[in-house]
Amino acid sequence: MIEIHPVRTKREKRAFLTFPWIIYKHDPHWVPPLLPEREKNTDPARGLFFKNGYADFFAAFKDGRISGTVCCSHENGGEAGECSLGFFECVDDYAVAEAMFRHAEGWAREHGLTSLCGTYNLDREDARGILIEGWDRPPAFICGHNPRYYGGFFERFGFDKRHDDGLAYAIDADPNDPRLQRIIRLAEEVRQRRGFTVRSADLSHIEAEIGRVTLLQNRSMEHLPGFVPYTRESVAAMLMPLADMADPELVLFAEADGKTVGWFPAIPNFNEILIHLNGLRYPWDYVRALRYKNLKPKSLTVKAVAVLPEYWDTGAAIVMFAEMAKRAIARGYQWADLSLTGEDNPDTVDLAHHAGAKIYKRYRFYKKELDS
Repeated sequence: MIEIHPVRTKREKRAFLTFPWIIYKHDPHWVPPLLPEREKNTDPARGLFFKNGYADFFAAFKDGRISGTVCCSHENGGEAGECSLGFFECVDDYAVAEAMFRHAEGWAREHGLTSLCGTYNLDREDARGILIEGWDRPPAFICGHNPRYYGGFFERFGFDKRHDDGLAYAIDADPNDPRLQRIIRLAEEVRQRRGFTVRSADLSHIEAEIGRVTLLQNRSMEHLPGFVPYTRESVAAMLMPLADMADPELVLFAEADGKTVGWFPAIPNFNEILIHLNGLRYPWDYVRALRYKNLKPKSLTVKAVAVLPEYWDTGAAIVMFAEMAKRAIARGYQWADLSLTGEDNPDTVDLAHHAGAKIYKRYRFYKKELDS
C-alpha cells in the first residue's frame, strides 16, 4: 500500500531531508548536500524562495516505510501555470514514483496550475535537472546526481523533454595543449583589435558587482523561451555565500567602450571537499570537516558565461576564457568543469569543443501538460 503524506512537523521534515542517505547509501559518487543549508532553504520563514513563491513537501510511504519524496512549488512571476517538482527521490519502484506524480498533478490543479516541470529544488541553480548520462564520477559543485532509473520513471509517466539538455563539460588545464594555445593566441588578437580589457571582481564593492551581474545574466538570457528574469535578491543570494570562498582573481569581468560587457566566474569545485563531510548531518561530521578545511580542490567549476547580446559576435567570451585558463593554470588547477550549458547554445558549445572540452554529464528537464 502506497500513501502520500504532507510534511508538517519538524520530525517529518528531518525524515524528508535525510531520505537521500537511504537512496545513495552505496553510491560512491553521491555528494551529500549540506543539511543545515537544506533545512534553511526549505523553511518558509527563512528560505529565499518563499519571498516570491509557495511550496509544499510530501513523502511517500509504502507498507509504512518512507520510499520517496517530492516538493511541489510555484514561483510568482515565473512561467504561468507551472508546478515545479523538486527534491525528487524514490526507491527503485515505479509504483511509488507514479503515486507521487499523481499527487503532484492533484496539487497543481488545486493551485490553478497546468503543467508539471522539473526538477528544480526551489533554488533554480541547486542540482537542477535529472542526470541521464555520466554516472561514473561525482558531480561538480551545485550539480546534481541521481540513480539511473529516475529518467525512466519520468518518461514512463508521460513527461517529455522540456527544452535542450543541460551539459557539463570537463577540460584539462594543460598549458601544452595546442588547442588551448590557439585560443590564447586568438584571444590576444581579439583583445588588441576590439580593445577589450579583463578585470577581477572587486569584492570591496560587492553591491555594485551584484548589480552588474544581474544585468548581464538577464540581458544574456532574455531570448530563451520561458526565461524567468533574475531578481537582484536572487543574484545576491547566489553570490554572497561564495564571497568568502571565491578567489576574486578567478571571477572575471570583460569591459569595452566604457562599460562592463561580460562576466565569467570560476570557483573551486567544493564538491571535492563536501563528498567527505556527510552533509554535516551529525555533530561529529563537523570534526571531520576540520580535517578537510585546508584541502585545495584540484578543479574549478564555471557556472556562467554572460555577455551582452550586442557583444556576442565580438570575441569577448574568448578573451575571458583565455584569461581564465592562464590564471587557473598558474594556480595549479588540473581541470575545470563548465556547467550547465544548453546543448543548443552555439557559442558556448563551439568554444568548449575548440578548447578540447568533453561532455561528461548530461541533465534533462522534463515537462508534462495536465489534462484539462
